[in-house]
Amino acid sequence: MGRAVMVGRGPTGAGVLVLSILIILTTEGCRAQKGDGCGPSVLGPSSGTLSSLGYPGTYPNNTVCEWEISVPRGDRIHFRFAELDIEDSDCQVNYLRLYNGIGPERSEIVKYCGLGLKVQELIESTGNQVTVQFMSGTHHTGRGFYLSYSTTEHTDLITCLDKGTDFPEAEFSKYCPAGCLTSTEEISGTIPNGYRESSPLCLAAVHAGVVSNAVGGRISVVNSKGIPHYEATLANNVTSTGGTLSNSLFTFRTNGCYGTLGFESGGVADTQLSASSVWEWNNIIGQHSVWAPSGARLKKAGLPWAPSQSNQNQWLQVDLKREKRITGIITTGSTLREYQYYISAYRVKYSNDGQQWYMYREANSTQDKIFQGNINYLHEVRNNFIPPIEARFVRINPASWHQRIALRLELLGCQIPMRRRTEPSPRMFNPPGNSPTFRGTKHPPHLGQTTHTPDIRNTTMPPHTSKDVALAAVLVPVLVMALTALIVIVVCAWHWKNRKKSSEGTYDLPHWDRTDWWKSMKQLLPSKMVEAEDSVRYSSSEVGRLTGRGAVPRLHAEPAEYAQPLVSGVTTLGARSTFKPDEGPDPGYSDPDLYDAPISPDVYHAYAEPLPASGSEYATPIIVDMGCHPSGNSTLNQPSTVCSFMGAGATSLLTQTDSTHSGRSAYDTPKNATGQATPPEDMTYQVPQNKPSGQS
Repeated sequence: MGRAVMVGRGPTGAGVLVLSILIILTTEGCRAQKGDGCGPSVLGPSSGTLSSLGYPGTYPNNTVCEWEISVPRGDRIHFRFAELDIEDSDCQVNYLRLYNGIGPERSEIVKYCGLGLKVQELIESTGNQVTVQFMSGTHHTGRGFYLSYSTTEHTDLITCLDKGTDFPEAEFSKYCPAGCLTSTEEISGTIPNGYRESSPLCLAAVHAGVVSNAVGGRISVVNSKGIPHYEATLANNVTSTGGTLSNSLFTFRTNGCYGTLGFESGGVADTQLSASSVWEWNNIIGQHSVWAPSGARLKKAGLPWAPSQSNQNQWLQVDLKREKRITGIITTGSTLREYQYYISAYRVKYSNDGQQWYMYREANSTQDKIFQGNINYLHEVRNNFIPPIEARFVRINPASWHQRIALRLELLGCQIPMRRRTEPSPRMFNPPGNSPTFRGTKHPPHLGQTTHTPDIRNTTMPPHTSKDVALAAVLVPVLVMALTALIVIVVCAWHWKNRKKSSEGTYDLPHWDRTDWWKSMKQLLPSKMVEAEDSVRYSSSEVGRLTGRGAVPRLHAEPAEYAQPLVSGVTTLGARSTFKPDEGPDPGYSDPDLYDAPISPDVYHAYAEPLPASGSEYATPIIVDMGCHPSGNSTLNQPSTVCSFMGAGATSLLTQTDSTHSGRSAYDTPKNATGQATPPEDMTYQVPQNKPSGQS
């Protein structure tokens, strides 16, 4: 049987004393420390922490300390140094030495001295027992040493000084040794929001309730982006300080059993709360005040619970109606400025039947656990149960208080998962030799009035984030956008192509100038025909047939500003005439006859260009000599033909125009000296004559 010292670490800051708790550990696997130069140390069953006296200050002169460490048979021990700063050059007076074994037969493993030494490797023993010896003589400087140890199965052991900034991985797992409350480093933040990246990992894990200071344990850490503000809280004897924005933070993965059990939300009824006594009194105005157990709800307005007498026999009890796993407790004082009462330390009892009670103790300890309470009447303080309590009834037993006992609280935990019959009964963590069997519930677990149990994880970063997932998250939107753009381009190109073809193959009135109506009427009037050729019709079907062929020569001519006369014989242009005055042959046509463009059989007809939308538009006059007067100067003196033409009317004219002739039909129009046709004055129209079949 041996003993070790565990130092409890209370609130830090001006005017606040450090709370230190001496715990005697009785374990099969640890021995003792002896000498006058031993600093704060914890010798756990499978891990621990050692330091020189006065660390991180200068160690005293002429002191000695030895720690004898034992772990279960079959295991070995390895050590990791957090700091090694011993003043000496030859390791004769000041040094740190590690031995394999305990007692006279021990053998040296390694010996260290020197200022600012960096020992990166793990120092491993050959057996399950090790002796650590620290000697100091006369010296002036040196902080001493600070190291951690564990069994060799925990190859990822870290020290109590390792910080979040030392591990850049997004997620990682490490093993924390017992005893990190001996560290003087500070943390910033709280669970579940996270801790500033400069905080020591293991100390933050104790604050978060992930590991126990007395035992240590494995932590799973998640790094993520920092937050603007870090809250200052007191939990598990560790005070975190407030902090401002940082580049990153870390938090811990847990089993998620940290939900509230119904005090604040009302899930726990007033009838489920009871107390040893209740404080009742009348104030100076005669108003009756009752500090009943129903007021012991966290964040509830009104009076809290307070007993009639303040002594260590008082208690507040809650009946959870069924067995539950209880992982923590949050307490406050009265929260009333006029009554600044609070409990500064307390014990916790639990029971499964309300008759036989057990005091909560840490693992491998024979001493009752005394929890640090509040340091003022207002702020919350959290303590975690490691290992958790599994019970139906819980009692809070005040050990010390300020002015008077007053309490508000909330329990943390979750429903106990259903176990198969082959599994052992729930562990209640009773003291050795006094472990009654509690009645377990036979019903399936129901949350009942228990509040939701959150899975306390890092909420700013998804778990198991890999480079492949991050790359896919970037590439998928880019590929979708590129594919969408490609589809839009193809659809637009197809639409433009179809629209272009449609515009090239359509010559209807909506796509032409409104003045082109006369072009369609031209087909209904007489025209000079080329032998063995038909008149060309401008229809959509014909155009569609022609567009598929080769290049067709086009005839270009400037559009006429005035309507052209369709029949010759007008001698003069009166003031009201709508005919365009003679301006000579149009240079755009090879044939001086503006109304006839002979087309060879092997050439397709060119399209006429549309008239411009601007300019005056004139109707085409048709003048008929109603008197059938003969023309003296006419080259064709056939009055009967003229009269017959007039008498036939439009029907005869249309028939003659549309008919197909084997010979060449032509108009006989007198020519002037310049070659321009000039109608004689005495003849209004020159009637077209059919040439005899023998003429060319």
